[in-house]
Amino acid sequence: MKTMRTLSRWSPLIGVMLCAAAMAADYPPPDVVVKTTSEEVLRLVADDKDLRNGSTSKLVDLIETKVVPHFDMPRVTRLAVGKYWNDATPEQHKVLVDEFRTLLVRSYAAAYSAYRLVKVEVTPLQPAAGENDVTVKTRILLPGGAPPVGVDYAMRLGSEGWKVYNVTVDGASLVTTYRNDFSAQIQTGGIDGLIKNLKERNAKALAVPAKK
Repeated sequence: MKTMRTLSRWSPLIGVMLCAAAMAADYPPPDVVVKTTSEEVLRLVADDKDLRNGSTSKLVDLIETKVVPHFDMPRVTRLAVGKYWNDATPEQHKVLVDEFRTLLVRSYAAAYSAYRLVKVEVTPLQPAAGENDVTVKTRILLPGGAPPVGVDYAMRLGSEGWKVYNVTVDGASLVTTYRNDFSAQIQTGGIDGLIKNLKERNAKALAVPAKK
């Protein structure tokens, strides 16, 4: 009887571990996701004259279709908003995710336009059995002999595969950087103040004529 009670106590945990192992088997490993996505984006840029010339509108479309699907944007936004997330309503949650996504896509497009002639090295990863939270390390090799840039992707395994929830560039965390920014905005104007600021920043970015 004692053995049965012990098994009963552990069975939920065993079930979760088996479920995680099954999901891991069904989806590409996290380092493969980063590598194949990077290679596809670089290949598409190499094959498209407008992208090679830094077309903002095309870069935005490319990021939306090829990069963003590999990000867990609700989780990224929740982490960036931090402790104030629970103060927001479900409607505000949705607006925050949408506006933050737009901000990141435009920022990524601007950065990629400046550093598009690059190569990406992905460090092979061997997650432990059942591990569902990892960091994929990469190096961005810049042209002209410039020092490489270290970019780490924090990724978590969920029902849709491995998704990025934070990016660290040369030691600077995207989530932490925005959390500090958002905290100041919220302390001044509350959640609505942050939403207003995000909308204004996105509107300003869209008002700048995009390179075709």
